[in-house]
Amino acid sequence: MKTRTKWAVALAAAALCGVLSLYRATDAAPRGEPPFGNSVEQRMDQINYLKEISELLKEQNRLLREQNALLNSGKLQVVVTLPEK
Repeated sequence: MKTRTKWAVALAAAALCGVLSLYRATDAAPRGEPPFGNSVEQRMDQINYLKEISELLKEQNRLLREQNALLNSGKLQVVVTLPEK
């Protein structure tokens, strides 16, 4: 064998040993607990959040309707002042 071929074989063997030394036969996730949360609980949480958002939007729309009614009534006065320097 040539010297160059011997070095190539030695380098390939060293690389293979290096890669194989990183291998561990363990589980990806620890036993006993699922890797993800309970989907039913997550779904119920999402539904509760959406209900809360819906209530907040209803309140915001009510306030906007009141503001629009005030603006359209002509009873609103705006006073603009400049800050003193």
